[in-house]
Amino acid sequence: MDTMAVEQNGINAVTLEERHGRPRDLFWPWAGSNLSLFGVAFGVYIVGLGLGVFPAIITGTLGYLLSFGLVGLVAIGGTRSGVPTMTLGRAAFGYQGNKLPAVLSYVSNVGWETVLVTLSAQGGAAILGRLAPGLNPTVATAVCFAVAALVVVAVGVFGHAMIMAVQRYLTYAFVALTVVYMALMVPKLGTSLPTTGGPGAWVGGIIFAMTLLGLGWVNCGADYSRYLPADSKPGSVALWTTLGGALPPTVLLVFGVLLAGGDPKLAGEAAADPVGALAGALPTWFLLPYLLTAIGGFLAGAIMDIYSSGLSMLALGVPIRRHYAVLVDGVLMVLGGYYLLFVSDSFFGTFQAFLAIIGVVMAAWVAIFLVDMWRQRDGGRLYDESLLRAGAPAFNWPGLISLVVASVVGIGLITSTDPNIAKVVGFLMSDSMKQGTFGAANIGVIVALVLGGLLYLVLKPRRR
Repeated sequence: MDTMAVEQNGINAVTLEERHGRPRDLFWPWAGSNLSLFGVAFGVYIVGLGLGVFPAIITGTLGYLLSFGLVGLVAIGGTRSGVPTMTLGRAAFGYQGNKLPAVLSYVSNVGWETVLVTLSAQGGAAILGRLAPGLNPTVATAVCFAVAALVVVAVGVFGHAMIMAVQRYLTYAFVALTVVYMALMVPKLGTSLPTTGGPGAWVGGIIFAMTLLGLGWVNCGADYSRYLPADSKPGSVALWTTLGGALPPTVLLVFGVLLAGGDPKLAGEAAADPVGALAGALPTWFLLPYLLTAIGGFLAGAIMDIYSSGLSMLALGVPIRRHYAVLVDGVLMVLGGYYLLFVSDSFFGTFQAFLAIIGVVMAAWVAIFLVDMWRQRDGGRLYDESLLRAGAPAFNWPGLISLVVASVVGIGLITSTDPNIAKVVGFLMSDSMKQGTFGAANIGVIVALVLGGLLYLVLKPRRR
């Protein structure tokens, strides 16, 4: 495909003539989108649950693999159908009913792309401050934000072919620069970190890792596999998606955990400002390459998000071309980034609450989606032309009821440090439960996953 041509496909099925590539090509977009230095901070976050070095590495790795395994299963549907994720969801929720999860998917994608572009601007400004001490911090932040937003929107407008090419080369560059970065930071690493949390901390580590990574991508799994040939092996599609999404951030997770074990002060600073804090320990000659690594990693994830958010907008029935939908998302991203950079003073508390709530809803959604996809398996295509037409069944009530019930129960079983969001979550827990290991585990994510799938199995008879 021509990488310089604007993609014309929207939520329609990609024709067999346009299908190309191999399942292993999926490794690159998912690796590039998750190979940001924010992954180092994720390791510090998991250690903060009271886990020592090795428990944190084990629980984090399991959470990454489990959550991105779900993304891999969703990707199979894209290969067999040729349509994006939120269009396939119409089978489980109905043509009109699917607009509820499509809205949630849209919010999740726009939220993530805003966070990632914001982080790239913050990090870029911090490093520019060291390279040019006299530069006004606000000006530096604004310039970095403008450049980051422009790159994300431009690549998103070109679409699938451009994204697949850009992500491959970004991954090559990020891997090389990250290896150099880690080598320079080796003296800061260590393993002297006690384990203070009990079994609840282990469970919490796995669940937190799932919300940090794969559960934020399940609503995008089919968007990048739908251009593969329809006869691609399902196991290979799932495997390469999982490896691409989970392997690179696992390396960064291990690094973050070892940093917490060797330099707790620096790790604490990295938890609040991963790019700026970690740059402070580097020699000046490596600051520019580090800047490119840090910003590029964030932008790779934001590019994937803005592309998928555009597809979610189309799944809502908005009468607009895909590339124009990306432009609309770009405006929202800029407005949200402006708020986070220049207005909000509690970015990470709000961000962690956003992760938990979205994690619950996406866990319930993916369980219902996968149960419905599994029930349709017959060795053929999982796609029906009627799913795109307004004449299709408007509402699939078993899917909607399962999603709402599982999400409400799940949100009632999570906690938040954000004082405003704390008022609307955890309503199924007592104060003692919130303050104990049960509350720290945010078990509501797993409850939503299991409950959503079980409810749909019970409420929706299998097709004959």
